[in-house]
Amino acid sequence: MKVQFLGAVRQVTGSRCLLEAGGLRVLIDCGYYQERDYLARNWEPMPVDPASIDYLLLTHAHLDHCGSTPKFVGEGFAGTILTTAATRDLAEIIMFDSAHIQEEDAAYKRKRHEREGRKGPYPVRALYTADDVRQTLPLFKTARYDQPTPLNDDVSVTYHDAGHILGSAMLELNVRSNGEARTVVFSGDIGQWDKPIVRDPSVFERADYIVMESTYGGRNHDETRAVEDQLCDVINETVAAGGNVVIPTFAVERAQELMYHISRLTEDRRIPQLIAFLDSPMAADVTEVFRQHQDCMDEEALAILRSGNRLMQFPGCNFTRTTGESKAINRIKGSCIIMATSGMCTAGRIKHHLANNVGRPESSLVFIGFQAHGTLGREFVDGKRRVRIHGQHHEVKARVVQIHGFSAHADQSGLLKWLGALKEAPRQVFLMHGEEEAALALADKIRERWSWDAVVPDYQDEHELD
Repeated sequence: MKVQFLGAVRQVTGSRCLLEAGGLRVLIDCGYYQERDYLARNWEPMPVDPASIDYLLLTHAHLDHCGSTPKFVGEGFAGTILTTAATRDLAEIIMFDSAHIQEEDAAYKRKRHEREGRKGPYPVRALYTADDVRQTLPLFKTARYDQPTPLNDDVSVTYHDAGHILGSAMLELNVRSNGEARTVVFSGDIGQWDKPIVRDPSVFERADYIVMESTYGGRNHDETRAVEDQLCDVINETVAAGGNVVIPTFAVERAQELMYHISRLTEDRRIPQLIAFLDSPMAADVTEVFRQHQDCMDEEALAILRSGNRLMQFPGCNFTRTTGESKAINRIKGSCIIMATSGMCTAGRIKHHLANNVGRPESSLVFIGFQAHGTLGREFVDGKRRVRIHGQHHEVKARVVQIHGFSAHADQSGLLKWLGALKEAPRQVFLMHGEEEAALALADKIRERWSWDAVVPDYQDEHELD
């Protein structure tokens, strides 16, 4: 039995991990790279032959975990893609939207490069198309939470709620070989406790091997003030200045949680009733999937729905789908709230809204999620005063605000809390899906607290599991 790390090692996106066990080759996640320094990997052939893989197990539907699946299928994978029903429905939306954005961006870049007489570092074409997504969907099969699914006579997998986004899962793989049993747990992305809408993360009492994320392995979230208080202040201050509140958001979970909080602030009259736009066809579709999968929601969300109130809607909230509707937002006079994807500002409509507001001192750019190294969003939160958007340089005059409490990831304390549920020491803990500094910091904490063997692998490293 062995594990090989094919993505999201010493960096955050592009999650891919290969487990060879019980006569099977199983890939856990097939994510898209979003950091600028690693974009070229999206175009490279997989380090392993896709045709040799028996199963692709998806932990959840974020782009950096499922976004390269159509390319993987196009390169020869013909096995089963197993995940929860909610993840399947969300992944379909994510992959179609990604294909659409890539096709649009490729066309836009081709025209720009033609005009400028230059070539980019990789081919100006879509990584995959909507047709590739259609060929991928028949391979999906679903698993239920907490029910073992046999992969063959010697290997089974159980999906447990990760508390990260709707349908997210931790994978518990049980392997039998030569009369012995081993358990390997893949954490996926671990959510925070007591977050709205989704349930709390699952915990485990034992595992022989753990492969876990470390996104916030080096620090804790700033929880000195509640998320709603921080959001309330920035909205009111921006309205007083006469600007727009521009919020890059992730279409899955973050957009829905954001609308939940704005709805509460509006209902409690802590902010004025504003025109607000969720400028993302994908986020609008995702919100409908949320309504269809109430079985994945926590008791607080279900109680709101049972009372007859709307969970993710408020007066003045508009879902914009067409390009024309999106462009019309820029003609709004007075203050409004603009939520648009992508959350790290790597593509999509948010870049147009940033270009229109970045030079306005009265506007606020509000970042509510992790911004990976090498992304435009990271440049903003790192305080860069001059940024490049759609090939043009812009001076950053707008107010830049970061609210950490929105994160769907557990912080260092939360990750240690999750590990602390184990009643016996695992043989090894592997840390991925975190920038190098964060992963190494978490490894140090694990060794310091429990003296466990904590490993931060390098790209394509292989490790034999006893």
